[in-house]
Amino acid sequence: MSKPLSLSLRIGLSISVLGSVLVVLLFSQSWLTLKSQLEKLADTRLEQKLDQLIHTINESAFASLSSFESHALVDLVTGHPDLGLLVCNIKPPRETLFAIGNVPAELVTGFCPDLTNKSETLREAGLNLQARSTALTAGENGDQLLLVLLSSRSDDSNLLAAYRHSTLLILPVFLMIIGVGAWWIARRGLAPLDRFEKLASIVSTQDLRERIVPSGLPMELNVLAGSINVMLERLENEVKQLSDFSDDLAHELRSPISNLMGKAQVALSRERTSLEYKETLESCVEELGRITRIVSDMLYLAQTQQTEIDDLTERICLRDEALHVVNLFRVVAEDKGITLTIEGTGTILGNRLMVQRAISNLLSNAIRHAPDCTNIPVVISRKNQAVLLSVTNSGLGIPEEQTEAVFKRFYRVDQGRSREEGGTGLGLSIVRLIMKNHQGDVTVVSSAAGPTTFNLWFKLT
Repeated sequence: MSKPLSLSLRIGLSISVLGSVLVVLLFSQSWLTLKSQLEKLADTRLEQKLDQLIHTINESAFASLSSFESHALVDLVTGHPDLGLLVCNIKPPRETLFAIGNVPAELVTGFCPDLTNKSETLREAGLNLQARSTALTAGENGDQLLLVLLSSRSDDSNLLAAYRHSTLLILPVFLMIIGVGAWWIARRGLAPLDRFEKLASIVSTQDLRERIVPSGLPMELNVLAGSINVMLERLENEVKQLSDFSDDLAHELRSPISNLMGKAQVALSRERTSLEYKETLESCVEELGRITRIVSDMLYLAQTQQTEIDDLTERICLRDEALHVVNLFRVVAEDKGITLTIEGTGTILGNRLMVQRAISNLLSNAIRHAPDCTNIPVVISRKNQAVLLSVTNSGLGIPEEQTEAVFKRFYRVDQGRSREEGGTGLGLSIVRLIMKNHQGDVTVVSSAAGPTTFNLWFKLT
């Protein structure tokens, strides 16, 4: 496979071809204009000279054709080496009477040719002449004559040939200059891309700190450099989050796995009673359930991240979905003497299962941290251009400096309490991702003493 041409060479070749075509067209147009102007000048000169001859003839009286031929008009014609005058009898058989000046022999002998103001007939005969003719009555006898004034175009042809020859000689030089100049301009114009090449060669997942310096770049590349820098910034943040997530995940899974291994090793270290084995197995099942919940939440996070916006077009009544979730948690809440209430209503566009999952995670956290025999209200209202769903519990709250951190994966305000109560540390992360997919947001209002209110902000339909 042949090596592809460089971008600078492609641009240079394109400019060279375009420039070459323009130069050829320019020289061709100049040659045609020059040729046309020379013909017009020659025709104008013939017309003026012919008018002068007619005026001279009309001002003089001729007794015969012989005196007509010897008249001073001979001086008017022979004074110009490129001019010739052909005098013919206009009546049939249109014999050539005489010629003055530079007249080809082919036109002197025989019949007078049928000439017009144009020179096509003469060119067909192989004569490089331009003609101008007129009929007049001359002499005392009233002879009808045809005057044909001829002009040699040899000098004009030589001038055009010289112009064409010089053009053909200089044209390759012009084309070479255009080609080299186009390549140099393209190479110079693409030089800023070296910064992009340098960045691409050093960026890796281990080092995303490098950025393109936009100063001195053309406007188009300046915008591109800014976009790439923003992209690298996002990638750096995402890679850092992924690294932190991997570390947190390893830490979260290591603890229950270590517990499983430790309990199994202790159980196998000596003979145990059936009751002791049962207790060990129950403890192992509890740890395995925790691992299962972590894996399940991780899979749900991955699935939610891949959800397209086009899938979030179902019309949803928030009150109906909140009622559905409350009914699922009512038994758990009654065990702690907690009452669950719903106020207000609202309609949004979204994914029904995701909305249920978001409300479920908030309600589960509220029941887990709420004191016994309290009320957890779920309030739906309209705020400005959004539909708001709030879940409040009156238990111990979240310190103000940690209100943003609670949405991070595996983050816990109280590590020990959350583990004992079965939390995985992924619930609020899932809620934030669901709200991001719905072009909304989740916020928390709390203090260390409580209460704590989580708010789901949905875009108003």
